Parts: sequence; C-alpha cells; structure tokens
Amino acid sequence: MTLLIRLFRDDSGATAIEYGLIASLVAVGIIGGAGLLGTNLNLTFQNLAANMK
Repeated sequence: MTLLIRLFRDDSGATAIEYGLIASLVAVGIIGGAGLLGTNLNLTFQNLAANMK
C-alpha cells in the first residue's frame, strides 16, 4: 500500500509530460497553419496565372 501512495505522490516525470504536450500542441498549430498557407498560396498563384492568360 505504501508503494502505491509513493507512486501517486511522485511527480518527477510530470514536467517532461507537460513539455511534451506543449510541443505537440505547437506542432499541430504549425502543421495546420502551413496547410492553410499552402492552400491560400496555391489559390493566389492560380488567380495570377488565370489573369496572365
């Protein structure tokens, strides 16, 4: 029983997990932003090409 209590009170890995969660959220934001930027950039170049014809 005391082992279980010690495991619940041990928070030595909590910081690493928090940094991992923050890094994953940043990565999701970057990937989403890059996807939107790519789509908008593609539409811009398509409009530019259509206007040059």
